[in-house]
Amino acid sequence: MIRSLLAVLLAAAAVPAAAQTIAITNGTVATGDGSGPIQGATVVIRDGRIVAAGTGVRVPAGARMIDANGKWVTPGIVAGFSRLGLSEVDLGAEGSDDQQANSGPFSAAIDVAPAINPHYTPVEVNRADGVTRAVVAPVAPRSIFAGQGAVIDTGVDFSPITKARAFQYVELGETGAGKAGGSRPSAHVLFRNALREASELGRFDRGVQSSGAERQDVRLRPVIRNPNEARSYSPDARRSQDVLLTRFDAAALVPVLQGRQQLLVHVERAMDILQVLNLKREFPSLKVVIVGASEGWLVTRELAEAGVPVIASGVKDLPSSFEQRAATQSNIGRMRAAGVTVAMGMIEEDETRNLFNQRQYAGNLVALTKVPGATGLTWGQALALITSAPAEIMGMGAEIGSLAPGRRADVVIWSGDPLDPRSAAEAVFIDGVEQPLTNHQTRLRDRYRHLPRRDLPEAYRH
Repeated sequence: MIRSLLAVLLAAAAVPAAAQTIAITNGTVATGDGSGPIQGATVVIRDGRIVAAGTGVRVPAGARMIDANGKWVTPGIVAGFSRLGLSEVDLGAEGSDDQQANSGPFSAAIDVAPAINPHYTPVEVNRADGVTRAVVAPVAPRSIFAGQGAVIDTGVDFSPITKARAFQYVELGETGAGKAGGSRPSAHVLFRNALREASELGRFDRGVQSSGAERQDVRLRPVIRNPNEARSYSPDARRSQDVLLTRFDAAALVPVLQGRQQLLVHVERAMDILQVLNLKREFPSLKVVIVGASEGWLVTRELAEAGVPVIASGVKDLPSSFEQRAATQSNIGRMRAAGVTVAMGMIEEDETRNLFNQRQYAGNLVALTKVPGATGLTWGQALALITSAPAEIMGMGAEIGSLAPGRRADVVIWSGDPLDPRSAAEAVFIDGVEQPLTNHQTRLRDRYRHLPRRDLPEAYRH
């Protein structure tokens, strides 16, 4: 009976309290909009949303008061690219969803949302270090198309999805070449063919609607084998016989082709970036976002003119492949200085676990301003790189990533400057609800930090 009661109490303690009106006062507040920190400022939260942030803010009567004197207050960190929630510890591929599904029949139709586990250890660890939202991408299987990614929160509940099917993720460049038979030209042909199949399917769907035929989900409609069947609905809506994609995959690419879903394309070298920009000219409705772009600084003018945003690695300057030969820590600074919209992500750098390193990398970019010949960022720009910038790129700037009024109340109180790795998150709020900061690592630390000598294993007593 006592054990059962204890278990209930422990479970209750692990669940955050409901959202309430909160006033965080006397802190050094940075709103995440690119400006610098504000001394002695106040942040007011009500019903899970930001009411106000700054100086001269009126504190509502009855609000829960939190004195942040000597502390820093910022929006929660937004991981601009990750595989958070898809895998546990590195004990094997079993139970991990950040592995390649080489034997599966689908590619573009894959939706990563059902695989997200908000109670995986990496989610807890990153939440404890101020990461409140993450852009989560699937891993490309046998095709260049990995599937549809999501934006999630790291809160303690079983509803992690902030936005499902937020984007389609595609591998081009070196990785895409390997998926498409070993060459970049093959990958680009595969990409164009996939969009052609999606276009045919989209025209057929519109033809069915315009004919007055009974509406069915396009994903469930059988493949057209008889050309006359398609012509009976629309003269030019026939789907080709030589299709490479399943109908599910082609249907998943229709919103991408129409510009209703973003397309994240992973490329690193400058020439591959230019090829992606050419694809956008060929298919102008595509909402392209470049992921990686180690050599983006070589084509800043073209990126800026095309208005294509970039999610880049933080401080990569040691090329791990030939397509990253021109990598430099000044990459982000130079792109931003040229007018390119840039956010930071963890691309091919422990995308599943150590997302909290983003704030240290952002601090490194601030330090670059003191290095002769390098191009860094101001403190406010660096914070925006890991808060409001990824939110804006994902089309969610009106919801997350800053402390502007009306945004979701993802707020972190830090012991000091959050871009200093010596600082720690002392309180984390997601949608205005304070989250627990305990995780497997902290429990192990507390368990063994002050272990009495008599409890040590025999080998440790000598």
